[in-house]
Amino acid sequence: MTMSDLERLMAFLAQLPAEATLGAKRKAYDRAEKAFPLPEGVTVQSCNDGGVAGERLIVRDAVDGRRLLYLHGGGYGIGSPRSHRHLAAALGVAARAEVWLPDYRLAPEHRFPAAVDDALAVYRAVLAGSSPDRIAIAGDSAGGGLTVATVLAARAANLKLPAAAVCLSPWVDLTFGPDSPVARAAHADPLVKFDEISAYAHAYLGDTRADDPLASPIFGDLKGLPPLLIHAGSTEALVSDATRLAEAARGAGVDVTLELGEGTPHVWHWFWPRLDLARDAIKKVGVFLDGHLAGGKAA
Repeated sequence: MTMSDLERLMAFLAQLPAEATLGAKRKAYDRAEKAFPLPEGVTVQSCNDGGVAGERLIVRDAVDGRRLLYLHGGGYGIGSPRSHRHLAAALGVAARAEVWLPDYRLAPEHRFPAAVDDALAVYRAVLAGSSPDRIAIAGDSAGGGLTVATVLAARAANLKLPAAAVCLSPWVDLTFGPDSPVARAAHADPLVKFDEISAYAHAYLGDTRADDPLASPIFGDLKGLPPLLIHAGSTEALVSDATRLAEAARGAGVDVTLELGEGTPHVWHWFWPRLDLARDAIKKVGVFLDGHLAGGKAA
């Protein structure tokens, strides 16, 4: 029996060495810009929206006025447009939307709520140039939690909310401990390790309570949130965060779609240039967003 692409990917991830320092982790993550290509029809523009540096990914076939605010993952401590440009661009192509990809501030240099403040500032800038029925927010891992936190912050600021939100393997509960479902699942997860995400959580939170709704949005009031798509791997460390978010949002009356990838790793979408399952998942995100954003449906 030959190994599938997914099996080969999981075997590769399992043997990756751990980077020793935060700086090394950041550099390793950012190498994605050289390892992974952009999809056809996408150009990159540097920008400074809402006072936050970042990029706009101009999608050739985007519907006029459609905007996708994408919030990268990385535990609030690593990640940048360089690490996630290829993923954000693929989602933009699938949704036929221009992508705004902020380089929000990271911990420990900038603790909570810096990431939320930056994401909200960029969302205000997106709103200033487009109608909310043509705007979506999406993110992966910590960026998935930040997606929900940004919507909560926008509601608290009396801003109009986006038409939809997407959370890929979201990290929405920073209160986890050594006996939590996250800790138990992390033993077999090649990407999400308990000690590492614990360090990221402590670095981000500082003196903030871990159950602050803008840090751990699972504890927020989710009533009135826009339609929400949640993806997670069926056995990854953060699958419990994804399922709990879906349950809490549904309980609050939110239109929720939860899809679990069988045996897929944390944010498998990131590997779309190498993995058919990732490309399929991105297509599903595109269908979801195209169905909720104004401007017509894709052919």
